[in-house]
Order: sequence, then structure tokens, then C-alpha cells
Amino acid sequence: MDAFELSALLEAQSRSGRRYLEFLRRPALSMGVYHLPAGGVDPQSPHTEDEVYYVVSGRARLRVGSETRSVGPGSIVFVAANVEHRFHTIEDDLIVLVFFA
Repeated sequence: MDAFELSALLEAQSRSGRRYLEFLRRPALSMGVYHLPAGGVDPQSPHTEDEVYYVVSGRARLRVGSETRSVGPGSIVFVAANVEHRFHTIEDDLIVLVFFA
């Protein structure tokens, strides 16, 4: 079994100095913590895997294809593989759990 504590993951991500810290990888699944600072720019491009975002904290807008919506703590969003998507208008530091499958 693999088990994780969110507080430890957030600390490790902060220490890494990177926006994204992958903490689990299996052949059909990977998981990570993504951090974007308030006012920051989301540089990501479409991925080859389906993706689910779970917003832990912060507020922003998320564009997926031609749709845009506000996200905040507790928001869960599915993004299909190869679809253009990006967080923008990041009002508060955004911390997101990311699941790729």
C-alpha cells in the first residue's frame, strides 16, 4: 500500500522549488501536486492522458477547450486527453492534486 499525507506532500513540493511534484507513478496512473502562485502563469500544454484536478486551496479560472469556469477549494474537474486547458486569473495561490490516467 502507498499512503500519503497532504501536509507532507505540500512541504515536499514547496522544498522542490518546482510547480509540479509527482508523488506516485504506476503504469496506468500518476499523481502529483501542482502549485501556481497568485497572479502566476500556467505554462502547461495538452497531455496524452486523461486528467482530474482536485483544488485543495486557492481560486482561479480554468479554461478547458472552449469552456471556462471558476474553481476553488473542493472543485473537481475532468480534462480529457489532448484537450487544450489552462488555469488563468489566479486570484490566490493555487494548490491542486492532479491525477493522470
